[in-house]
Amino acid sequence: MRWVSIGAMLVAAAMAGGVLAGRAAPNRALQLADDKDAKRVDVELVLAVDVSYSMDMEELAIQREGYAEALVSKDFLQALKSGPTGRIAVTYFEWAASGDQKIILSWQLIDGPESADAVAAAILKSPIRRASRTSISGAINFAMPLFEQNPYKGLRRVIDISGDGPNNNGMPVTLARDAALEKGVIINGLPIMVKEPSFSTMDIENLDYYYEDCVVGGPGSFVITIKDREKFKEAIHTKLVLEVAGRPSESRIIPVADKEPRVSCMIGEKIWEDRWGR
Repeated sequence: MRWVSIGAMLVAAAMAGGVLAGRAAPNRALQLADDKDAKRVDVELVLAVDVSYSMDMEELAIQREGYAEALVSKDFLQALKSGPTGRIAVTYFEWAASGDQKIILSWQLIDGPESADAVAAAILKSPIRRASRTSISGAINFAMPLFEQNPYKGLRRVIDISGDGPNNNGMPVTLARDAALEKGVIINGLPIMVKEPSFSTMDIENLDYYYEDCVVGGPGSFVITIKDREKFKEAIHTKLVLEVAGRPSESRIIPVADKEPRVSCMIGEKIWEDRWGR
């Protein structure tokens, strides 16, 4: 009887363990599902901002303020909540030469007013800086690994590039762009054209065409041009709302060209070589 009793106890224990395991497994599965869902976002958004010397200090300050104010605006928060998850992940870095990029804001989740306020404050608190050269390709290449380094999973991956001149340093911009597009990343642009082109700043007349034909790409990609300093913040606001909503408004943007570039995609490199020979 002793053996039977022990056997019965072992069977009972095994059955109890199975029941407990059966109860625990779904809870664990639910926890894993919750964790996974918590990392899902509508957009993984990289804000890549030009700080080359062609940008004056006032422009750099307005640019910073424009991004911060846009992120806490009513329109942005409404667009945020219109998405499937109601959340985005964002990182913000500044760039100049091909090897000069500085992360101002590491990946952060925005899911409402409080987190938007925190992100805006983090962007504003870092000192404003300027640096030499303009490498849009360097900015794209720097942005790409950032998508793999963050814990979030977005329905879309977007690089948002603002700048006031063509690529003049690093690899050709089209090579960096095409490599990003092959991986399903969308690139949008904000060409800044508030000053007349000059010898010292490397500006070109048709920077908007250059961005359309040489920089941006991917499903729904777009370009919004700033030609008036007073409209700087408004343009940034519009761009961020459109990127989060995922619904470009054709009346507010310049359509991306699907033909041969109207401006040489190597114009920046050529101007630099003609002027400085290197």
